[in-house]
Amino acid sequence: MPKVRRSRKPPPEGWELIEPTLEELDQKMREELYDYCLKEKIADQNLIAKWRKQGYENLCCLRCIQARDTNFGTNCVCRVPKSKLEEGKIVECVHCGCRGCSG
Repeated sequence: MPKVRRSRKPPPEGWELIEPTLEELDQKMREELYDYCLKEKIADQNLIAKWRKQGYENLCCLRCIQARDTNFGTNCVCRVPKSKLEEGKIVECVHCGCRGCSG
């Protein structure tokens, strides 16, 4: 799971006192979201299992990570981080319409 995002500026005084609490609350929130999605059958159980893995927290659908469904035998274009794409290029998944779920 990704850590709490920080900017390049040094954290404010006392940050080290609240950081563990913020990380704990983030973990609880994610667990409650997973449980809610399973209970309400909002998302596929396999998709929810992927959400728990690092790098797949924002995965939109399982087809985007299946290499057999792509032209070049790799992941879907929506899984490419935006920092690795050309500036100004708009990307959209041909399967689900996602515009970038890699983060």
